[in-house]
Amino acid sequence: MTSGPAGEPVIRLSSVAYTYRGPPPVTALKPTSLVIQRGEHVAITGPSGSGKSTLLNLLGLLDKPTKGSIEIDGIDVGAAPERERAAVRAHRIGFVFQSFHLLPYRTSIENVMLAQVYSDEPRRHRHAAAMAALTQVGLDHRAHALPTALSGGERQRVAIARALVNRPSLLMCDEPTGNLDTATTLELTDLLESLHRAGATLVVITHNPVVAGRAQRQIAIRDGELTEISSTTTAPQTVAPDPQPGSGAPEPPPAPQTGPPDPQPGSGPPNPPPVPTEPLPPTDPEPPRPPPTLSDRPPPADHAPGGLDALGFPDD
Repeated sequence: MTSGPAGEPVIRLSSVAYTYRGPPPVTALKPTSLVIQRGEHVAITGPSGSGKSTLLNLLGLLDKPTKGSIEIDGIDVGAAPERERAAVRAHRIGFVFQSFHLLPYRTSIENVMLAQVYSDEPRRHRHAAAMAALTQVGLDHRAHALPTALSGGERQRVAIARALVNRPSLLMCDEPTGNLDTATTLELTDLLESLHRAGATLVVITHNPVVAGRAQRQIAIRDGELTEISSTTTAPQTVAPDPQPGSGAPEPPPAPQTGPPDPQPGSGPPNPPPVPTEPLPPTDPEPPRPPPTLSDRPPPADHAPGGLDALGFPDD
């Protein structure tokens, strides 16, 4: 991974604000200060229109702040010339998008190699580096398949490999599981967590509480304001614990007796139960029911069939 000076955070926002000029002018992000250290996994959540996209564009150096300064790896890029900002984007930031943004007429490995073109990686090194990135996300066996032959989860893995191939300081993910089903979302979340354990710095913008819950830090944004929230929650206790002797806790009331009371010492024999005036009709005991069984889980859906021959694409 690309790294800046020792001890410098990956991201430092100092009183950063952004206003769309209008008319009328709209303040999308109020003055905000934020520090993200190297190796952190941060999730940013918020409703639509809260300012998430504005914050993402600022962190990804796609927009310049109206006020304040932005530092990436200690480099002040908030007001830097566009050429310098583009160089920082190419070498130090990897992007993962909700819609994958893969070229449909290029294979997986060619899509990954495309990111190296913008970072000026020598041509002789590109293939090996792209294959290593695909291996890192577990998709080296699909290196020569077109995106149209890949499942949604496989396409997103290719997109993650493309973001990783230049060894960036920061991996920015914009709703990376938004177009995936539940099972594939869990797989991709596990992959992101493994990348974090390997040392990647992750900033994930998501609506999914499961994805956000796997992050070290959770930051909520609403009406252009950031709020740090806890990333761990305690499940409410639904069953009260039994009181311990001597603890002072009130004991539960005794259960009602359904049969005659036990005789007490010295009280004499118990009175016989009253005889009913009319005999009760006999009742047949209900036959025992078979124990419930859990239905077998349905097998996972197969990935979309691949193979370039079946697609009829021309060989470029």
